[in-house]
Amino acid sequence: MARRCEYIKSGKEEIFIFGPDVKALFLTLSLILLPMILFWWFVAEGLIDGFRHGYLLVAFSAVLTAYVIVLLLLTSGRDPGIIPRNRHPPFIPDDSDVSNFPTALTSAASSARMPRFPLTKSIAIRGTLVKVKFCQTCLMYRPPRCSHCSICNNCVERFDHHCPWVGQCIGKRNYRSFFMFVSSTSLLGLYILVSCSVNIKRIADGADCNMWQAIRRSPVSGILVLYSFVVCWFVGGLTVFHLYLISTNQTTYENFRYQYERRSNPYNMGCSRNFKEVFCAGIPPSRNNFREMVQSDPTAPPSLLMNFDDAEMESQDSFDEDVATRDQQERAVEEV
Repeated sequence: MARRCEYIKSGKEEIFIFGPDVKALFLTLSLILLPMILFWWFVAEGLIDGFRHGYLLVAFSAVLTAYVIVLLLLTSGRDPGIIPRNRHPPFIPDDSDVSNFPTALTSAASSARMPRFPLTKSIAIRGTLVKVKFCQTCLMYRPPRCSHCSICNNCVERFDHHCPWVGQCIGKRNYRSFFMFVSSTSLLGLYILVSCSVNIKRIADGADCNMWQAIRRSPVSGILVLYSFVVCWFVGGLTVFHLYLISTNQTTYENFRYQYERRSNPYNMGCSRNFKEVFCAGIPPSRNNFREMVQSDPTAPPSLLMNFDDAEMESQDSFDEDVATRDQQERAVEEV
């Protein structure tokens, strides 16, 4: 039977567009658009009347807002770098050494002759050994800097973090638009902060009153000054943090796990080359065709259709039983 599939979550095949928590996108849009509507409705008229080219100030705010929204949609709607899952695990010879293999797929593997894989293996990157892990959900060894997102339930290439504000993972294919969205939002917040402050000063000078009386005459300007200050504080700080990450060629995930605290970063090519890699390199094509009609495979082992959390729990129960049996045998030997 033909079905549209690529993004697989909890055993169901569905079309991945904006991520599993798309409601966060509408929240972020409202946090951008509602203050701007208040600005255009209550503050823009004063700027147009008070300045010779005030309409240009208002037009610039509209263009900048549209630019921020486009970047938000690009970040949230673009494939962040999802690596397609293996529908069948690669098989290994029966005489292979499996003494250090994980137990998560033991029960499922026994009935369908699925192999058990080492948890990690090491590869060399610019003379530095880097460990890559085997993903028991996607049935593959993750490429370097790839991580499995527990929210999206996918392995994402050059995984940075899962951003709740855009409802999407941030990875290799959408990190540039994410950074531009964050930095542009900081600029928009700073622009509204300055514009509303100027409007309050204009009212104070025109009415010959103090600042508080001017705010009472235009309370929306005061509210937007406070709101935009909070935005600049947090989003501006996030922009500075990501500038540091770009300059050192780190991801948020790597930085929070202190991966390069005690060893050199093999991906750091120098500040200028690091910035070129983010802003000048082309965006690689997506590995997925999310609207492809895919035929379900009737020859797939039944174990592949299991929820791997269940398989892990079953294998853990089997492991506990083996340990208990071994303990009983050791006690019997000691008594003899």
